[in-house]
Amino acid sequence: DFLFFWGAVFLITTTLVALFKKENKELTPTKEETKGIMDTYRLLFSIIKMPSVLTFCLLILTAKVGFSAADAVTGLKLVEEGVPKEHLALLAVPMVPLQIILPLIISKYTAGPRPLNTFYKAMPFRLLFGLEFAFLVWWTPRVRHEGGFPIYYYAVVLLSYALHQITLYSMYVAIMAFNAKVSDPLIGGTYMTLLNTVSNLGGNWPATVALWLVDPLTVKECAGAQEQTCGNAVAAEV
Repeated sequence: DFLFFWGAVFLITTTLVALFKKENKELTPTKEETKGIMDTYRLLFSIIKMPSVLTFCLLILTAKVGFSAADAVTGLKLVEEGVPKEHLALLAVPMVPLQIILPLIISKYTAGPRPLNTFYKAMPFRLLFGLEFAFLVWWTPRVRHEGGFPIYYYAVVLLSYALHQITLYSMYVAIMAFNAKVSDPLIGGTYMTLLNTVSNLGGNWPATVALWLVDPLTVKECAGAQEQTCGNAVAAEV
């Protein structure tokens, strides 16, 4: 029902845009220096060879390693400890207004000459939330009872997620503001696309590695088989 409703909304809104939105027929001459796909890739290659851009790319490719496990694995571990998936999904609903408001507030601090200052200031707090999430996972089975989880547990989870969102969006908006600020206006679209792509990659590869490492780093015990080890997937299956 959820997917059907939003699918219908999507179809209706896009159809209305197609019917009522008119293209601007007065073509404005573009100042972009690129003429085709090959030119664009040559331009991207020339941008990425610049020492400052290369240093920045290395920074944003590795900046999110410290909190990749907390971001990618916490929700899965809470489900593993018995928290219903639908309850975690419901906790995401109050986050939506926060996610809309936060960029508006944070943009005031990233509009100056040094937008990355916000990025640097938010990073230690986001790293600390990794420890807080680890504590949350450890605490979860200790508050569980036959009827599920108490209300105060969900209140703590909601507050933790809300505060985490503040650090996450502070870093996200700061990096976007910096990318917009340093991009050459003549090739702004190409320049920003490159930096944003590297930024997205910098968030995705550590999360993938964190998820891959969950199984080998998880300590397992075989119940009722003292001589059997569960150290790897084959042994666990046996």
